[in-house]
Formats: sequence, C-alpha cells, structure tokens
Amino acid sequence: MHISDADALQAHPDLIATYDTAVAQPPDFDVPGDLGGLTLTPGVYNAPTSLALTGTLTLDAQGDRNAEWVFRIGSTLTTATASRVLLINGATARNVIWQIGSSATLGTDTAFAGRILALTSITVNAGVTIHGQALAINGSVTLDTNTITRPW
Repeated sequence: MHISDADALQAHPDLIATYDTAVAQPPDFDVPGDLGGLTLTPGVYNAPTSLALTGTLTLDAQGDRNAEWVFRIGSTLTTATASRVLLINGATARNVIWQIGSSATLGTDTAFAGRILALTSITVNAGVTIHGQALAINGSVTLDTNTITRPW
C-alpha cells in the first residue's frame, strides 16, 4: 500500500497516460448497448455512449496469450447482478482494458475481469470480484465487501 509516497505520486500520471493511450486507439468494431451473451475475439471495441453487461461476456483469445481487448466507452459502464466476464482459450485479465468516459457501476455478485480506467468514478457493489484493477482518474472508487486480485 502506498500513501503519499513517490509510488503513489507517480501512479496518477501513469493512469492518465494509460487512459489516453486507450482513447487514442482507433476502434476495430462498434458494440451494441449490452455485451451480455456475446463472444468477442481480440480488438478495440467502441461504444459511443453507455454500455451494459447483462449475463456473460466471453473473451476468446483463440490460443493467443498476448491477445488484447480495449473497450472504449463514451460515458458509463453498468453491469447487472451476477454478470460476468469469462476469459477463454488463453485470454488474460491483464490484457483487457475498459476505458470509460465517465463512471462505472458493477452490480452485486458480478465476476469482472480487466483494468477499469474511469474518468470520474467507480462503484463496486457487494459481492463483486474483480480479476484486475479499478482505477478512477478524477473521483473515487467505492468498494463494498469485494475481492480484487491482480492478474500479473
């Protein structure tokens, strides 16, 4: 844990740089308003406004452990209760970035994977597990009896 030390002071500019890199990537695909029930191969996915996850989103690396996904979301990301991001065929959470133009809310008992980079804030409801990170640039990350594990 780092509070007001050199590592903590460097973390904010590093977060902004990672966020800006995700924003700058040209999209490969546009995605519908809800990712539930979809299986997606690697790429940069664009949602110009808000994005929801109701049910299961499957990310299929097709055997490539270096496969990457970037989700560029114009405003908000919201997951329904008990939604999940399932990684298959070599997919790893460290290679999934959720770049969010405003805020994210993860619904109760969601199983989430990847790095959430929100411009404003993140609310993680009770029982949520995140295999990755939850990072907000300008606001807070609110947690409630959650489990967060680093994927690397």
